Amino acid sequence: MGECRVCAGTVTEFFDFGRQPLSDAFVRPADFASEFFFRLAVGVCASCSMVQLMDEVPREHMFHEDYPYLSSGSAVMRAHFERTAERFLATELTGPDPFVVELGCNDGAMLKAVAEAGVRHLGIEPSGGVADLAAAKGVRVRKAFFEESTALEVRESDGPAKVIFAANTLCHIPYIGSVFRGVDTLLAPDGVFVFEDPYFAEIVRRTSFDQIYDEHFFFFTARSVRAMAAAYGFELVDVEPLAVHGGEVRYTLARAGARRPTDAVRDLLAEEEGAGLADLSTLRAFATRVEGIRDGLTSLLRDLHEQGKTVAGYGATAKSATVTNYCGIGPDLVPYVCDSTPAKQGRFMPGSHIPVREPAAFADPYPDYALLFAWNHAAEIMAKETAFKDAGGRWILYVPEVHVI
Repeated sequence: MGECRVCAGTVTEFFDFGRQPLSDAFVRPADFASEFFFRLAVGVCASCSMVQLMDEVPREHMFHEDYPYLSSGSAVMRAHFERTAERFLATELTGPDPFVVELGCNDGAMLKAVAEAGVRHLGIEPSGGVADLAAAKGVRVRKAFFEESTALEVRESDGPAKVIFAANTLCHIPYIGSVFRGVDTLLAPDGVFVFEDPYFAEIVRRTSFDQIYDEHFFFFTARSVRAMAAAYGFELVDVEPLAVHGGEVRYTLARAGARRPTDAVRDLLAEEEGAGLADLSTLRAFATRVEGIRDGLTSLLRDLHEQGKTVAGYGATAKSATVTNYCGIGPDLVPYVCDSTPAKQGRFMPGSHIPVREPAAFADPYPDYALLFAWNHAAEIMAKETAFKDAGGRWILYVPEVHVI
């Protein structure tokens, strides 16, 4: 049992992934002995239905100068954020001198288009390296964690924001009360707080358990977001399903009574009620499926190893830390993982210590099988790696179940 970080209700644990490392801490051999580990367990609040981690990792361990994830690393995500910017520019940012703030702007994938349109903006990003990349694109960035004190300073210097936006950021922040008080301070009376994060219903439906790792503290549904918003004087006024990152939802919040909720909110709440997302029976069935995927994946990899087949990992994602460490997959079964992020190359996967190699290694020579950790980019990756298929290579995926393509 634990205490809910949203409403102080009782949180009941429903799955424990055991000892896990920091998902984005790609290490060198000299770091192995001092590597940080924590217990990765997830539970649900009986009062507000918020699904959340049972233990918090200090934010400085995860988001720092060398944080390796880049929002612009995928063509699909670049296009997604360009469309997001265009939408804001055509709707919410049309008045006189509008101001938009992005929480966790990363390398400026969304704000770049806003900056090019000449609209006042500010990205708030605690990870210095990616903040510098955003600044190099012409994005105005402040290196900081967003909380109530940050919002007060920004309000004093820049005035109220018409839009506050966050993508794959809000779910990372356990101190959610300070964030909402900051939004309340900074947001204009008629403004909107828009955020998009992995949708817990999709995690359950697909059994995409690897979406659960240290950086993802909260797992949102329309029901839990509605309760969270109400606790701080806001109202959920719109929801929009998104296909990115294995299934997300974009939530739009406004001050209570400022806007009329759309029918999409009502419909999604009804869907969630029917699916029993907050029921322990549903969550325990999910846990059983996770255990089945673990057993099936490790069995397949051991069989291929015994047959003398070669297997490479593809995509040194944050998600892959949960998979490799929970399933006990090491260099004996997957000798290396290829990834296009320079900051990860030449290092080792967290916890499992599988070497990370540059993309050119994938074809030198091609392995017999590739374990696709970056499964949420499967279409983009497979379209790029047709030569692997032509050479007889096959893809191993584990969402929604273990299968070979």
